[in-house]
Amino acid sequence: MGWFSRKRNKTGAPSARELDAATRAHLEEFLSTRRGIEAFIEQPTSLNPATLLLIAHDGEWTRRSVPDVAWARRFARQHRLPAYDAGVIGYPQRLRDYNSRRRSER
Repeated sequence: MGWFSRKRNKTGAPSARELDAATRAHLEEFLSTRRGIEAFIEQPTSLNPATLLLIAHDGEWTRRSVPDVAWARRFARQHRLPAYDAGVIGYPQRLRDYNSRRRSER
């Protein structure tokens, strides 16, 4: 089902349940097609919601907004992923290396 074909609420935005299902589906697809994944939880700010960043063994990554930090921690625990607070630990070098490789390919 495409993003624009989902049923909308009165404001035209997808419901929280639809976003939760779409987020979960994307993250689980990433998990099923990569190996060595770690979860980095990014705290919400006044401008951005909480996010979950999954990083594979080779540095490939995906980031999705999540309802809250508890949701991200629960997702990581359910999938037996090591989870880190990105604001405390920082990001692994393999992420920066992956981004650098991608930029040089363009």
